[in-house]
Amino acid sequence: MRTRLANRSARLLLAAAAATALAATTTACGPEDNGAEAPAASASTSTDASDDASDDASDGKESGTGGAGSGAEDSGSEAGAGADKGGDKGAGEGGVGQSCGTNDLDLTLTPKSQAGGYYQVTAKAKSGITCYLDVNTPSVSFGSKPEGVASPVGQGGEDPIKLTGSAVAYTGISPKTTGGDAGVEFENVIVSVTDEDPHPAELALPEPAVVEKPIVTNWSTNPGETVPVIV
Repeated sequence: MRTRLANRSARLLLAAAAATALAATTTACGPEDNGAEAPAASASTSTDASDDASDDASDGKESGTGGAGSGAEDSGSEAGAGADKGGDKGAGEGGVGQSCGTNDLDLTLTPKSQAGGYYQVTAKAKSGITCYLDVNTPSVSFGSKPEGVASPVGQGGEDPIKLTGSAVAYTGISPKTTGGDAGVEFENVIVSVTDEDPHPAELALPEPAVVEKPIVTNWSTNPGETVPVIV
């Protein structure tokens, strides 16, 4: 009987000890497990948020850089286009560098008494035009027949002469270089910068002139060099 009670008491003691040990184990493990898992979850959330923020910042930076680069390229293209347009405009403006055509010039004729009498023709560029007299000697004729064409005598001469604003050039025309009264009478003289000029100028003479073997000087900026004489 005693032996049975002893065994029962021993079993009860063992059960109580096991229950106590189990409770102690549960109490010790619960907080540790909760504490270990919670920080891990928190760290994961923090890492994800940091990555998102980094991605946002990177996206913003790339977007800003792309915008700036695009703007710089656009600005460069526009500047180049503006430069091209500005260059094209400067080269053609006002006819700078072009050869003078007769219709680019205002021509005036003045009778002179030197050397037996001759006509001084003054050439001036029309308003707003800048051009060059590239051909040294003008084409001059009285009428359309070959005998009315003036021969160059080689006096004066500057090649080329720039005409613009108040700048002028002169040439001298002698209608008759022979003695006596022979010749043909004309009331006008035809002047052009070249033989092929499509727009020659017809200048009225102050009074009809007898023409025979006429001569003409080269263009010059010095009127003293344009008194036509046969040497």
